[in-house]
Amino acid sequence: MFRSGSLLFVLPKAHSPAMKFSVSEITELVRHRRTIFPKDYTDRAVHREIIERVIGNGTWAPTHGMTQPWRFTVFTGAARETLSQFLGDVYTKSTPPEKFLQRKYDNVTLRPMQSSVIIALGMVRDPNGKISERDELLAVACAVQNMHLTCTAYGLGGFWATGGPMTGAAMRDFLGLGPNDQALGLFYMGYPAVEWPKGYRKPLDQVITWREE
Repeated sequence: MFRSGSLLFVLPKAHSPAMKFSVSEITELVRHRRTIFPKDYTDRAVHREIIERVIGNGTWAPTHGMTQPWRFTVFTGAARETLSQFLGDVYTKSTPPEKFLQRKYDNVTLRPMQSSVIIALGMVRDPNGKISERDELLAVACAVQNMHLTCTAYGLGGFWATGGPMTGAAMRDFLGLGPNDQALGLFYMGYPAVEWPKGYRKPLDQVITWREE
């Protein structure tokens, strides 16, 4: 401890870890994250700089071998109509008539129009094949979590949709990905028109097994 003028400084103890960020605030952010569906978004547009920050934070996810397999295609404006029509066509063509559900068709086609921005998620395989497909998929999932948390910090709802039309070969080709790559769904973003949902998780003693010997 020392004084400089009117200011009193407290030096950290030797070898004590310095906290760069507030764990309580990070915990609050993580526990505040929610899935909010496009039907519950307002018409308020998400600005480009926010979209870029959300994606930018996504790219800081863990990635084995620094392959950075994530690819993002952003749909806004009239491009949402193109996406909506594509999803409807894929669902119709890939669903046997006896299994066709109007409710699912409506969800697939309406969601792009209910969100001011949709981010299509792609996973590009490392041409050298040094990293497993599983690890590349998990890297993209970590990127989506970063995106989700950033949305929460902005007060934005997020929804990761991974149904058949969003993840099949047709979507892969629609996004211009290669034959060895994968489409991993759509990430919808929007300002909620509803109250922020409450959440629930199982107590830790139901999900942790301790092994100490």
